[in-house]
Amino acid sequence: MAVTDINEAKLEAFLGLAATEIGAALNVALVTLGDELGFYRAMADGEPVTPAELAARTGTLERYVREWLNTQAASGFVEYADGEYSLPPEHALVLADETSPFLMTGSFQAANGVVGIREALAERFVDGQGVGWHEHHHALWHGTERGFAVAYRTHLISEWLPALDGVVDKLERGALVADVGCGHGASTILLAQAFPASRFVGIDYHVESIAVARRRAEQAGVADRVTFEVAGAADYTGASFDVIAFFDAFHDLGDPLAAARHARAALAPDGTCVLVEPFAGDTVEENLNPIGRLYYGFSTMCCTPGSLSQPGRAGLGTQAGEAAIATVLRDAGFETVRRAAETPLNLVLEAR
Repeated sequence: MAVTDINEAKLEAFLGLAATEIGAALNVALVTLGDELGFYRAMADGEPVTPAELAARTGTLERYVREWLNTQAASGFVEYADGEYSLPPEHALVLADETSPFLMTGSFQAANGVVGIREALAERFVDGQGVGWHEHHHALWHGTERGFAVAYRTHLISEWLPALDGVVDKLERGALVADVGCGHGASTILLAQAFPASRFVGIDYHVESIAVARRRAEQAGVADRVTFEVAGAADYTGASFDVIAFFDAFHDLGDPLAAARHARAALAPDGTCVLVEPFAGDTVEENLNPIGRLYYGFSTMCCTPGSLSQPGRAGLGTQAGEAAIATVLRDAGFETVRRAAETPLNLVLEAR
């Protein structure tokens, strides 16, 4: 390409974007570090602090804290004035409050964990094999639990379940529920706490996640109504389930059609299959936005490789979209599939 063909303004703008991207990649790790060391929580009162004061509050070295704070200020995460740094209350809701419906530290943790697979992923791009969930760093598992649990606590009981046809009534009377791809059991346990008359089975192929889920159930006091089973999405035991749920798991499956067929066969005649999926449009153009970018990134490094590591190798991807998932469900024999609810980050589908 001749130099005269270069649009200098466009080049300069892209260089700025590239620098921003490198800084963002570094800051993902530093946000996770700040979360781990309690920096954001120590600044959650909104009062300005010096690096020395924050170091004293957190038992850390001031020289490191000063560099960390400057990165946070340059990134727009904290505010700087006259040698002091403060965490705005709006930012504290995202970074410092574990009960906040806007908390995103789990997502930072998951993102920081998933990049550890990058070298292996380069090989998979060439040999066509996958990367299983069990092959990732544990930070991905725990970050995913924290990140998804925010949405479940905020929306599942109060909004998503009431949007389904008759499901809340069944759960209040006493229903049998399967949570397929339950991971650490955040959704399963939340359901058990909300509906004490019902019984729940959490299902996941990942042995380590099931072990964590069982501990979580004991700690939450619901182990008498929740069991966890190590099994795949198309070979778990049980029948006549009133509800079978796939919470942020269906697109990860190697053979979602087999899983959907198994779910249909395991449901009671009037049972409901509910899927919570990442929000996505049905075309690439609809997903070229910050949320789509986030999900495409996780899809490339985690969800699609995970699917390609399993029999079936469907590779739906995190941004599969409602139409593609509904097609799988109908091919499995479900007669009706509808969007029951949505958030900026989630699609909730009901299949019957």
